[in-house]
Amino acid sequence: MTASLAQRLAKVLRADVMGLHGYAVQPSAGMVKVDTMENPFSLPPALQQALGERLGRVALNRYPAERGDVLKAELARHAQMPEGCDIMLGNGSDELISLLTLACDVPGNVVLAPLPGFVMYELSARLQGLKFVGVPTTPRFELDGPAMLAAVREHQPALVWLAYPNNPTANLWDDDIIDAIIEAAPGLVVMDEAYQPFASRDSLARLQRHEHVLLMRTMSKFGLAGVRIGYLIGRQAVIAEVDKLRPPFNISVLNAEAALFALEHVEEYEAQAAVIRSERARLMAELQALDGVEPFPSEANMILARVPDAAKVFAGMKARGVLIKNVSGLHPLLARCLRITVGTPEENTQMLAALRAALQDL
Repeated sequence: MTASLAQRLAKVLRADVMGLHGYAVQPSAGMVKVDTMENPFSLPPALQQALGERLGRVALNRYPAERGDVLKAELARHAQMPEGCDIMLGNGSDELISLLTLACDVPGNVVLAPLPGFVMYELSARLQGLKFVGVPTTPRFELDGPAMLAAVREHQPALVWLAYPNNPTANLWDDDIIDAIIEAAPGLVVMDEAYQPFASRDSLARLQRHEHVLLMRTMSKFGLAGVRIGYLIGRQAVIAEVDKLRPPFNISVLNAEAALFALEHVEEYEAQAAVIRSERARLMAELQALDGVEPFPSEANMILARVPDAAKVFAGMKARGVLIKNVSGLHPLLARCLRITVGTPEENTQMLAALRAALQDL
């Protein structure tokens, strides 16, 4: 960057934006990629061909319109949306997080979430100029109920984020504590269920009981990470307000059609999720048997594990062609922790071999 361009940007861009680090995506060509919580399975060839033919018939010369409404209806049915609620689509959950935060951008408002947690909650709040309050979990990554309730009383947050299961820790939190937080919250509470296909519990009942609770899910973990479809369910009055901020054509016709195709073949994705849950159990048992490795309970398609030296183990596995996520620097509670996505059976076997070899190098 030239000095003149740097001066120009300093005049017109926000200083806090210029000071940020962009979201880093690790190069993964030729690697066993188990770092970003993707569904590792592709569609069978026959379904690939059927999807390709269907997408080929989409009117790319037209703006998205009715198909988005059809997708909303199908997702509402798939998610068993309660009466009195409505649904809103986002370009992934990230857009929905940004729009909800923007909707709550009132001077003095506070956004609150447990930490460690999904980084976009805090980032979106700070970019909107809102105060973010992060409440540390316990050392075992459980919700600290007294601390959370004290923070709610003190800060009176407009927006509370509760990921269920949580990222990057992969656990489901205590339901009694969650319900107490919801009862105490003066504003909106969002249950972020990105990993719901792999979890044993969900929050549909909370959505029915509480008019200030919103449910956010995504099709990324369902098996469509490349399609970028998130959805938000809440009371009609709440969704109507937030939806005013949504760009009118935020979901492309190709994305909508691919999502509709997936919902028509939901049994294929449910079978994939079943394999991932089975492989998660296998990985957990294998990791527990390794000296120096402490895996934490998981209800997602990933496992958080503490190792003797996260940086060295990460580098050793990468050198052996396996890409995981080193999360040890994201929060003090994550010291020496790695996050491992559950892959295919073959990928998981390769990952375990690389992990064992990297541990032997220490």
